[in-house]
Amino acid sequence: MTSTSVTSTAVNPTAVNPTAVNDTVAIQSIALSQNRLVHRSQLPNGIVILVTENPAADIISTRLFLRGGQRVESSAKAGLVHLVAAVLTKGTATKTSMQLAEQVESVGASLGIDAAPDYFLISLKTVSDDFLAILTLAAEMLRSPSFPEAEFELERRLTLQALRTQQEQPFTVAMDYLRRAFYGHHPYADGGLGTAETLISLTREDLVTYHKTWFRPDNLIISLAGRVEAAQVITQIAGVLGDWQAPSTPLPTVQTPEVVLDPQQILIPQDTQQSIVMVGYLAPAIAPNLKSIQDFAALKLLNTYLGNGLSSRLFVELREKQGLAYEVSTFYPTRLDPSHFVAYMGTAPENTAIALEGLQTELERLKDQPLSETELQTTQRKLLGQYALGKQTNAQIAQIFGWYELLGAGVEFDLQFQETIAALSSSEIQATAQRHFDQSYYSILGPADFIQLDEDDEI
Repeated sequence: MTSTSVTSTAVNPTAVNPTAVNDTVAIQSIALSQNRLVHRSQLPNGIVILVTENPAADIISTRLFLRGGQRVESSAKAGLVHLVAAVLTKGTATKTSMQLAEQVESVGASLGIDAAPDYFLISLKTVSDDFLAILTLAAEMLRSPSFPEAEFELERRLTLQALRTQQEQPFTVAMDYLRRAFYGHHPYADGGLGTAETLISLTREDLVTYHKTWFRPDNLIISLAGRVEAAQVITQIAGVLGDWQAPSTPLPTVQTPEVVLDPQQILIPQDTQQSIVMVGYLAPAIAPNLKSIQDFAALKLLNTYLGNGLSSRLFVELREKQGLAYEVSTFYPTRLDPSHFVAYMGTAPENTAIALEGLQTELERLKDQPLSETELQTTQRKLLGQYALGKQTNAQIAQIFGWYELLGAGVEFDLQFQETIAALSSSEIQATAQRHFDQSYYSILGPADFIQLDEDDEI
């Protein structure tokens, strides 16, 4: 156990992070919206800790983020991080998978693992009295997983089955083709599970190598929210993980392949009950220097305006008024590297052409015609309201602040994002649409008779 003393320093959101000195860990207290304070500290071994005190319920939700995720996979090892996540809970140097599960379940806690495009995540949820015990268990999984060979083989077979199941889901198939068109050789081109070829070639040693490379204290962010006192819980974390020393070698520099603009029309003949129509554009990443914050915020607002809920523009115009859509929406995920903005619709096969035209018309309209003042204000209120509601539970709070830290934006981005949304003008939003809704990609899946295949388009 490492003895760590903690000092508290209240600062404004733009203050420079204090530096840990010897065994003293300074706490930077950052005031955000909704009368919320986030306490940030960094242990001498590099672990960043974010604490949000929320005494409303005797629950602590914790997120342990490790930079990496699918973004650091090579194309030859696609699916690797998914298998690391699947096998991590199957045993440690001192415990079997059954012993791990029994310890979590015996106190009614929860522990989950996720492999995301930009990070690896361990999620914990406990009552306050059990926090230290479950954190200690998670720390053992972080530091000394055994990756049993038999469990690795089982999870590989299950993943291959999941891949086959995905090929029966029209939306997933259409999105897989669109994603590969967007990203080419970039790891984002993979859906996360890998391919049959890459999964067969992976070995247990690949999991061990990934773990040795990316599971280290100077690559770890711990974000938690609940009935805690910041100085006390930081001391507890230091006691569990403070003796974990970073390797002498620096973290690998991630150099992902360039994402090259190459608009494509992909037509996928498949005998389905409905057609899936997707129109997409490459879109900005959330860069660590936040130079693209206005475009990022404007596209988040347009995502809400076009495709979020029963009052969204696409739902009202294309489903309610024209009766074209079984489902219709948009999405714009937050990414470290270039992202994508996609509008999609599920429609009757005979409506495929008019559905594509409808999506194109609505997207082009944003370039030609600014939002009205009423549309702008309504969408701003809707987005900001949903954003606030998305930070109500301890789990949501721990997730969003840990994510912002990993992105390089810092928890201060919580305020910056809201202020930018509130300040956007219709002309700025229109200019964003003109910049990014220009070179479009299409992915259209449905019966061959309705997607108008040409010889050069068939796949």
